[in-house]
Amino acid sequence: MLHVNENYSKISPTYLFAEIAHRVAAHEAANPGTRTIRLGIGDVTEPLCPAVIEAMHRAVDDESRRETFRGYGPEQGYAFLRERIAEADFAERGIAVSADEIFVSDGAKCDSGNIQELFSQDARVAVGDPVYPVYVDTNVMAGRGGIALMPCTKENGFVPSPGDFAAQGLDLVYLCYPNNPTGAVATKGQLQAWVDWANESGALVVFDAAYEAFIRTPGIPHSIYECEGARKCAVELRSFSKTAGFTGARCGYTVVPDEVFARDSSGAKVPLKPMWARRQTTKFNGASYIAQRGAEAVYSPEGREQTKATVDFYLENARLVREAFAAMGYECFGGVDSPYVWVDVKRPSWDFFDLLLSRAGVVTTPGAGFGAAGEGFARISAFNSRENVLEAVERIKKAL
Repeated sequence: MLHVNENYSKISPTYLFAEIAHRVAAHEAANPGTRTIRLGIGDVTEPLCPAVIEAMHRAVDDESRRETFRGYGPEQGYAFLRERIAEADFAERGIAVSADEIFVSDGAKCDSGNIQELFSQDARVAVGDPVYPVYVDTNVMAGRGGIALMPCTKENGFVPSPGDFAAQGLDLVYLCYPNNPTGAVATKGQLQAWVDWANESGALVVFDAAYEAFIRTPGIPHSIYECEGARKCAVELRSFSKTAGFTGARCGYTVVPDEVFARDSSGAKVPLKPMWARRQTTKFNGASYIAQRGAEAVYSPEGREQTKATVDFYLENARLVREAFAAMGYECFGGVDSPYVWVDVKRPSWDFFDLLLSRAGVVTTPGAGFGAAGEGFARISAFNSRENVLEAVERIKKAL
């Protein structure tokens, strides 16, 4: 008799954004002809930049000719992209990451969910609270229980400290900075504390840097590998989704250094890079050639200038949202080095979501959807047109 994986019964039956979509659809059905403005899900709205489009067109042309046609590509990613990543994202910042430590994928979400496959079911996992749901749900699906929640609050600046959790014997810690959903950033000192702890305790840090392109404050790390010793204890996830608008094109990458390892049941060291390579070659056929040529163009002089302009555009949207809520007396966080504004809404977060949806036709994301510590907050996304953001701000002012 075939049995289901009963771990699925331990997670919410619907994903957070599926529930939001259901409520929005019900609102629109009950209010035909009204225009809903979406500042909820973190999906980009601005088109791919010209340099990327031109590169993708050339790649499509390659696929139209027998002599340049590409079939299956290398599962780890084409060398032309991995070498550009190693140079532009790391070497130019004085960080030692080689091209053969970079694994190109179809996005950071998949990698953040799949990385846990490398570890035993009894691995003790910790995540921030509030948290991007994928970190928790994929570990629960795999049968891991007792996941430690690290409160990220106003009092600690939404950055937990390893000293508060050292006694819990953790093996695997997920950190995301700039943070989704709070928009907070971590200083180099705060990240160094986690790196030092991981090296001392034999733990691993999974560092999600999907939003690093939004950092504008000098001195804030763009990579965990800016910290001494991080190559021995950290895996880093990156994405072109928010950096360059690839939410539909799908491309990202994970860095697994040669020096990072875990241990087998006998206590022997096992390097993670060959395991991740084995996992990818077995379960993944590689990101598309067209997407990877587009990602390569992000690092061209034109691509850098154009993608930075788009990120700056979203950051200006975030400033408008943050200042509007602050002017109404709401305490706001994020929105400076992040496209997300985290607002203390002074009431249950789903009530606030329903209020703005019904009164203003504006979609936000309730903080409770990111964990218990998110209750009482709302995440406002800056991903939209300037016209829509300005209109949404005016609607919200009237509604509140």
